[in-house]
Amino acid sequence: MENKYRVSKEMITRDWPALMVLVAMLVAGILVYPHLPDLVPSHWNFRGEVDNYFNRFWGAFALPLMTGGIYLLLLFVPYLDPKRENYPRFNRAYHVVRLGMVFFMGVIYATTLVVALGGPANLVGRVVPLAIGMLFILIGNYLPQARLNYFFGIRTPWTLANEEVWRRTHRFSGYTFILAGFMFIVAAFLPPPANFILGMAGPAIAGVSTTVYSYLAFRRVSR
Repeated sequence: MENKYRVSKEMITRDWPALMVLVAMLVAGILVYPHLPDLVPSHWNFRGEVDNYFNRFWGAFALPLMTGGIYLLLLFVPYLDPKRENYPRFNRAYHVVRLGMVFFMGVIYATTLVVALGGPANLVGRVVPLAIGMLFILIGNYLPQARLNYFFGIRTPWTLANEEVWRRTHRFSGYTFILAGFMFIVAAFLPPPANFILGMAGPAIAGVSTTVYSYLAFRRVSR
């Protein structure tokens, strides 16, 4: 095992599913560009109504470019982390979450294109919460493997101050993320605005409970 995180040829090769999704998104943008309307939906409000638009170019290419940027950020930002040497200790978890983020963005992009090309308007209200829910469940399953760092994981003053608090908090937060994921999945089958309310409640519960837990864990460890 290497002492520090390093982007290598082997790592890029192992990320081939994410690279395929990125290429597929760009190819899809090129193919559908002539068929897109002048205004492409880019945002939906809590009632499931479109409230913002891209022009045709950004409708075709904004999400592929954004997804590529997110992937590169996830790939290279550990170089800036003072705890860079810890990344090899949770390499598999970080790899899976990196791929999960790209696949999630790919699903959002595909759904947007389908709606823009005349697909059912309520598709976003069904697919997006499902995709978010699965992403939360994925992250929740791998959070307990994360080791102390300043980029990935639950970063509160108390987790960053003590490795034991970090370990306990991430074990706890895995469950809260999975719970939030299931709440999103249930929300996908509810009408608006109930789907929005239930979906947002999940991350809020996870965030508050995890923060409180990290503080209490720090108090217990510090005694």
